[in-house]
Amino acid sequence: MNGILTMSIVAMGIAPFAIPNAAACTESATGPTAEGAMAAEDELTRVLRENDPDGIARCLSDDWAVISARGGVGEGKSLYPDAIRAGRLKHTAYEVSEARVRLYGDVAVVTTKLHNAGTFGDKHVPYDVMERQTDVWRWKDGSWKCVLTHEAWEGSENNQKELAR
Repeated sequence: MNGILTMSIVAMGIAPFAIPNAAACTESATGPTAEGAMAAEDELTRVLRENDPDGIARCLSDDWAVISARGGVGEGKSLYPDAIRAGRLKHTAYEVSEARVRLYGDVAVVTTKLHNAGTFGDKHVPYDVMERQTDVWRWKDGSWKCVLTHEAWEGSENNQKELAR
């Protein structure tokens, strides 16, 4: 019984903080702040970790682009959501640390260290990489939207466990 009571108290204590974060990539009345940009980054991290295609699409601008650690370019906010829905992308780890945010008017640049693992492609090839990632966010029409993601491996390519070479 004590365990149930403790969990209920903890859940009630967390709920007020979890609810605002769930909308971090949507409307906000606070204007462009570093804290708001970081909340949007946290929400994007959460929905990527949870493989939530609708949540991911909600955080990205229509013209979002990603530059991979190998230099490839992908464009369009449906890129990741469509891959998740089709079973071509699944995150099993998406853990962010060392976050740094810089605000430049209505643009925020967020850099993080990222442990990213999962499977990709039609053959569900496993990968497990450490990255430095930069997300560029733009404040427009009352919300933050990610407009660009740039990935860079931490260390050499040979140190990464990306198995589809």
